Amino acid sequence: MNDKMIEIIKSKINLDIKYIKNIIELLEDGSTIAFIARYRKDITGNATDETLLKFQEVYEYTQKLIKRKDEILNILKEKDNLNDKLKLLITEATTLRALEDIYEPYKGTKNTRADDAVKNGLENLANIISTMKYTIHEIEQKAKNFLNKNITTIDDAINGAKDIIALRYSQELKTKEGVRKNLENHATLVTKKTKTFEENGLYKNLASVNTKGKYLKSHQLLAILRAVNEKQISLKVVADEEFIINGIKQYRIPNHAQSSKVYVVDAYIDGLKRLLLPSLKRELLSNLKQKASDEAIELFGKNLTELLITPPLVNQVILGMDPGFRTGCKLAIIDDNGNYLDSSVIYLLSQNNIKESSKKVLSLLKKYNVTAIAIGNGTASKETASFIHDLKKENNLDINYAVVSEIGASVYSASKIAQEEYPNLDVTIRGAISIAARLRDPMSALVKIDPKSLGIGQYQHDVDQKNLTSKLNTTTFTLVNKIGVDINSASYKLLSYVSGISEKLAKNITEFRKEKGEFTSKKQLLKVKGIGAKAYEQSVGFLRIKDGDSFLDNSGIHPENYDVAKYLKEKCDLSNIDNAQLKELSLKFNCGLESLKDIVIELKKPGFDIRDELEQISFCEDIKSIDELKIGDSVNGVVRNITDFGAFIDIGLKNDAMLHISQYSHKRISHLMDVLSINQQLKNIKIQNIDVEKNKISLTMLD
Repeated sequence: MNDKMIEIIKSKINLDIKYIKNIIELLEDGSTIAFIARYRKDITGNATDETLLKFQEVYEYTQKLIKRKDEILNILKEKDNLNDKLKLLITEATTLRALEDIYEPYKGTKNTRADDAVKNGLENLANIISTMKYTIHEIEQKAKNFLNKNITTIDDAINGAKDIIALRYSQELKTKEGVRKNLENHATLVTKKTKTFEENGLYKNLASVNTKGKYLKSHQLLAILRAVNEKQISLKVVADEEFIINGIKQYRIPNHAQSSKVYVVDAYIDGLKRLLLPSLKRELLSNLKQKASDEAIELFGKNLTELLITPPLVNQVILGMDPGFRTGCKLAIIDDNGNYLDSSVIYLLSQNNIKESSKKVLSLLKKYNVTAIAIGNGTASKETASFIHDLKKENNLDINYAVVSEIGASVYSASKIAQEEYPNLDVTIRGAISIAARLRDPMSALVKIDPKSLGIGQYQHDVDQKNLTSKLNTTTFTLVNKIGVDINSASYKLLSYVSGISEKLAKNITEFRKEKGEFTSKKQLLKVKGIGAKAYEQSVGFLRIKDGDSFLDNSGIHPENYDVAKYLKEKCDLSNIDNAQLKELSLKFNCGLESLKDIVIELKKPGFDIRDELEQISFCEDIKSIDELKIGDSVNGVVRNITDFGAFIDIGLKNDAMLHISQYSHKRISHLMDVLSINQQLKNIKIQNIDVEKNKISLTMLD
């Protein structure tokens, strides 16, 4: 284990060194973050999922840093450029950026003006000029000694030497870091209209931005970059060059220097403008874009967490309805385990259609004992919901219905996973199944959809797509393992997020389930093709069997602790157990104290799902049309998405209404994520503005 790695991790993660070593050993042994967080608390200092995820990030970054250091040291050694001072600088570097700054002068990959000057023998002249001890006349006389077939004049020699000085200046570590900090704190981002700019278009407010880069919010910068990409505006980074140049003259040029200092000043300014500023401006813009992307992705992750953790509608047979006019409303029924049962199509264009459709729906409701209805919120959603509302009233039906977001349903219905799950069904029916599944178990349904298509967060298509997908995976992985997965009803996609289970192993599990029937014991998992001791160890604690051979199989207790769990249940009073008893049992069964505490919690709440304590699904009470609303009306709604600038609220219309952050409270709110959450139900929100033409509504919660 690398001592330097431990030292770097220690500087960034507040954990004792013994725990750092233990976590590294677990990671190198193939343990997942979920497994370590849940079942190895006693040797990690009870580190949380968040701490361990940060640890993994730092650990992987440090691995890259150490690998890159070794590469650079080997290259410099081969080129005979390595000395003790340089080696120390490289060894002590704590970031990849600092490391690359150190290495840059030795890359030798570009054919620069300075390179040509060195080839033409002007390096010593550059050294002479850099001393600033000579007059201009003396420099001109010395320059004669450097003339050759390529350098034919004194001016050529001096200019070549200045190119070398300019490059040296641009590569100085302190200089680069100083200018970098100046840009980070003071550089402004300036936009300008292009010839193709649309005056009243989407980007009308971005035509003349002139703001310090560090003050731009992530959504503002992402909007600017999108407008640039669409050739609506141009963007440039503007630095206070005069300030930096004055700094050069004041702090880099000695007062006693001879008149030859003008050559050095010219060279420094040239190095600044031609070499340093362009590269650092690109770096700044890249860093700002990455920061904005990271913040947007972080927001996406928070939205996704709340969306996926929406409580499931358990023990319900659900009718999913994908609304439509001309092509009809597609119906699909799933059972309480999410299995597809039947489908149909109804039409709501005329009274004759409605009469026939009513018979068909009533027949399906009765045949399958449907207990809940999910209606997609797309085109014809209002008409479909009105149809169900009237059907309930006319037939005195004891059944609830909810309008759910259908965003991404069409993407799922045409996806590879949908084709694998329902190969013989039309894409429209798959969409209705997805709508029903979202009401039954949002997490199980939504993990099948590409993150860009979920309609949460902001600027999903503009951020780093690799990082966005990684965020989806990490967020989903964490939640799936925190909640647990029913091995007998989960799709292979959901199973693939279980600790230790790859997509291939997940498919093997579902195939085993089809061939052998439902799992009755977790031990059966070892009979699945490809699942060995390691995969079993990492996954089994996160799987659930509702009606298995043992009550422990429907818990988060790991089989390695079944013996102590049985002892606790049979021999101990769980309501009065204290630390002294737990410590005694810890020694007797060689089980960590923190693990024992978790086992007690599990035994007290068998089959507990953390989503049970959250606000349950909101069923419909009334149906609205934008034509029925007026400014000042009070409405109820459900939060569907939260961005930096506001929240989108489902108030029963096709399009979600907008609650701007400034309209939430008279008090200053740093972010709506601090006070609102996805699927939160809001009461008595007021209509602030209605744009019928654009079908947009603005809301306010201010008095």
